[in-house]
Order: sequence, then structure tokens, then C-alpha cells
Amino acid sequence: MKTRILVIGRHVQILEVVVRLINQNSDWEAVGTDDEEALSLFAQHTFDLVLLSSGIEEKTENRLREAFTLQNPEIIILQHYGGGSGLLTGEIRQALENRK
Repeated sequence: MKTRILVIGRHVQILEVVVRLINQNSDWEAVGTDDEEALSLFAQHTFDLVLLSSGIEEKTENRLREAFTLQNPEIIILQHYGGGSGLLTGEIRQALENRK
């Protein structure tokens, strides 16, 4: 079963790249959205990890973190500020391993 990742960001082009990079790993399945649709998607689908990408204001990020944690106290929430695909992959792997 694939690890499902919800990627949230405000910059469409960056969001598309991040989702594409994550989906290159055959063990992962990423879905990208903006912060306005994120809560709805999270409520409708099961995710193992939430990746917060660029452009999300701190107040909005805090609201999302609180809502996700209320719905699923075990959810992994990871902040990704950018960098190469190796960094992104490493961050996700480490977060998933730390959960075990």
C-alpha cells in the first residue's frame, strides 16, 4: 500500500513540481492542493503525511496543523521550504521512519 501524501502550497508551479517529484517514488502517492481546499481533501481521504510547501502564511499554517491533528492525531506534518529532490525525498523518508 502506498504512502499517501497531501501537499499544500500557494504557488501552482512549485506545487506541481513537488507532487511530480514525490510521485517518482513508487511507494508514495501525492495529491497537491492549495490551503483553501486542503481541509476538505483531508476530510474526504486518508493521508499518511501532510507536506506544507511554500507560500502559506503562518496563521493559516497553524490553523491547518490544528485541524489536521484534531482529525488524525497520528498525522505527520512536515514543513518543506525548498531545495533539490534529494532533500525532499530525505525529509519525507526521515519523517516516515521517525513515526515507526
